[in-house]
Amino acid sequence: MPSSRPSLAELLHQPVRWRIVQALIGRTLTTAELAEHLPDVAATTLYRHVSVLVQAGVLTVVAERRIRGTVERTYAIGSGASDEGAEGVDPEQLRTMFTVFVAGLAGDLDRYLSREQIAPEHDGIAFRQSALLLSDEEFTEFVTALGQLLTRFSSNEPAPGRTRRIVSTVLMPDG
Repeated sequence: MPSSRPSLAELLHQPVRWRIVQALIGRTLTTAELAEHLPDVAATTLYRHVSVLVQAGVLTVVAERRIRGTVERTYAIGSGASDEGAEGVDPEQLRTMFTVFVAGLAGDLDRYLSREQIAPEHDGIAFRQSALLLSDEEFTEFVTALGQLLTRFSSNEPAPGRTRRIVSTVLMPDG
């Protein structure tokens, strides 16, 4: 019997949910802190989408504390933030997942471009494609090395002079 639980792609097809998850990449935030990162999203809308993501397991509550009669929750990306492996995804699901990914990137670029001043080179805006001729073994080595490099820098803590940057990758065979 098929699951009635929406896929990650279906959940993140909603732009506010995509932005909430993206804001939590590599860190934990309270709803108030999420609101600071998403100032254009109404509080009721933000709470509603956080609730949907928590119920689906995409977000998890990692801490709670009482403040003036209410409970402040701190969220992190949960174990439900991944779809099944490639074997469990059909071509249409993969297309939807990719479309959500690209649409999210386009929305991020639009928000960047809406700033009063932009400096793409200084801000580190970059996108490119490279073609690599690799055997399966070399590809595995490449992906492992890339993962190690990302892990090395993703453990950096916030500090003066550090800017949070999102690195997005797409790997696919040609032809």
